[in-house]
Amino acid sequence: MEDKRQEIQEKVDLLNQASRAYYQESREIMSNLEYDKLYDELVRLEKETGIVLAQSPTVNVGYQVLSDLPKERHPSPMLSLDKTKEVTELADWLGDQKGVLSWKIDGLTIVLTYRDGKLYKAVTRGNGEVGEVITSNARVFKNIPVNIPFQGELILRGEACIKYSDFEKINETIEDVSARYKNPRNLCSGSVRQLNNEITAQRNVHFFAFTLVSAEGMDQTSREEQFVWLTRQGFEVVEYKVVTQENLSRQVEWFASHVEKNDVPSDGLVLILDDIAYGASLGATSKFPRDSIAFKWRDEIKETTLKEIEWSASRTGLINPVAIFEPVELEGTTVSRASVHNVSILKELHLGLGDKIEVYKANMIIPQIADNLTKSDNLTIPDACPVCGEEAVIKKEKDVEVLYCTNPECLAKQIKSLTHFVSRNAMNIDGLSEATLEKLVSRGYIKELADLFRLERYREEITSMEGFGEKSFENLMKALETARNTTPARLLYSLGIPNIGVANAKVIARAFKNKWEQIQNATEEALDAIDGIGEIMAAGYVAYFQEEKHREIVRDLLKELVLDESFEETADQVFSGKTFVITGSLEHYENRDALKAVIEAKGGKAAGSVSKKTDYLINNDSQSASSKNKKAKELGIPIITEEQFLKLLEEADN
Repeated sequence: MEDKRQEIQEKVDLLNQASRAYYQESREIMSNLEYDKLYDELVRLEKETGIVLAQSPTVNVGYQVLSDLPKERHPSPMLSLDKTKEVTELADWLGDQKGVLSWKIDGLTIVLTYRDGKLYKAVTRGNGEVGEVITSNARVFKNIPVNIPFQGELILRGEACIKYSDFEKINETIEDVSARYKNPRNLCSGSVRQLNNEITAQRNVHFFAFTLVSAEGMDQTSREEQFVWLTRQGFEVVEYKVVTQENLSRQVEWFASHVEKNDVPSDGLVLILDDIAYGASLGATSKFPRDSIAFKWRDEIKETTLKEIEWSASRTGLINPVAIFEPVELEGTTVSRASVHNVSILKELHLGLGDKIEVYKANMIIPQIADNLTKSDNLTIPDACPVCGEEAVIKKEKDVEVLYCTNPECLAKQIKSLTHFVSRNAMNIDGLSEATLEKLVSRGYIKELADLFRLERYREEITSMEGFGEKSFENLMKALETARNTTPARLLYSLGIPNIGVANAKVIARAFKNKWEQIQNATEEALDAIDGIGEIMAAGYVAYFQEEKHREIVRDLLKELVLDESFEETADQVFSGKTFVITGSLEHYENRDALKAVIEAKGGKAAGSVSKKTDYLINNDSQSASSKNKKAKELGIPIITEEQFLKLLEEADN
């Protein structure tokens, strides 16, 4: 018995450690499959021995509240759900009753209170007994109504989540985390519990109602009726189907077939009895209500062979292992890659090349390794970054070992500069979003800027990437071929030299008559003599080109580019020394870039904001209350229309 008690203690400790990592620290130390397996083993041991420890996750619900947000005790404990993976068990549980089957959304449960038709309070589930008050954050959820028609007190529960489509975009913009969030639930947790709701507002958090707790003066008898009524109040409710024993299996299959297309993160289904009074009469255990049950997907597990471990570098400096294995069919799609997440998990799995491994899709979506059947443990962890080749070291972060690139100049850490290089006013390469660039860099296909023009060599690998087929690749090749033919001004701007924007790059290129050698080797004195280029700008410019690594970047680029250095004085520099700012809609010019081109061709400068150095603000609506108009009026700067600009241009030419 003592041995079994010790085994129970070990499982409790490990499960609680996994829960703390997932819920409080937004990281994962084990997969969902591993957690469920361990949990089920613990339940079996507790039943067998009759021993249930105080800290067991089978009796404790949720996570401990640790943030600085205000705390509030729930009127009654918010229980978790019992679960099954068998449709037959689900049908037996339902019996001859009618039920409501819906997505089990993978987010944070929130309790909302409305009074007099206005959102009064929002509280997280917390540990089931005490939650965190997040009212100001809930007010900026993407789809939450702050006013509703119903004027009595209304209390409801729902799930806050971040959709997959938003997760992809938002995750790229987060600069203040040591590593990227692994899934939308982790990102949502951090977003909902922010102390500053401006950050919450930027994260596109959605709320889906799933339970009407109470509505003053109303006595509804059906869960389906509640969903319909909540919809009328302006809430988005969780997607659901009304079921009986006869159609339950068919409806479960419908949800299963829509998992991959569902933009809302889900980790299973919830079945609740439609008859509210009957459900309430069943009561609850110490942990589970008896009127509802969760259905977890039975993961399809396939055996395959590990071919290699690809080390993927990220902008944070982390180098994460990715398992490449013989392709297998899982949940209707072919998969051949799965993230191993970190060095600790790699070691725990004892992975080795040629090992027989079992793989599955977590929540039927994300490929994961379930087990390693061979455990040859023959992998060597690299000591060099796969992108820059500089030293890579193993660090321990919160008891988890990670591989980290030590080079601050590693291209993987410079994704923003790479994004700038391909942008419209720089090299203008279509088809290379920040997310795509990060994938290409992390896989080692791009190690320096010039490698962008050598991507043809990775045709097979890139066309097999998710969301990147033959057509996308061909379009990218055409865009790269077009971008090869460029101008000195574009190249200069694309390098991302501090303070050298589009206008300054054009001014400098013009001053040196488009001769790249002169542009690159310009002295501080020569630059300072150019109108609009000051001492500080000139010093930074010269310092940039004095660094050998920057000169090497340019040398390699020039091997791939066709630089048009032709130059002729096509017009008098009638606007020399004049600075214009453009705002509002245009009538005579196709867009602002077209108008800027005219200004710059005449020797002028087109700036982005109004300052004391501005000579004219071009705005067809001179009476608008825009910030630029206000600033111009404060500084006494003339506000002219396009018509007046054209007249000014005509007079200058004459």
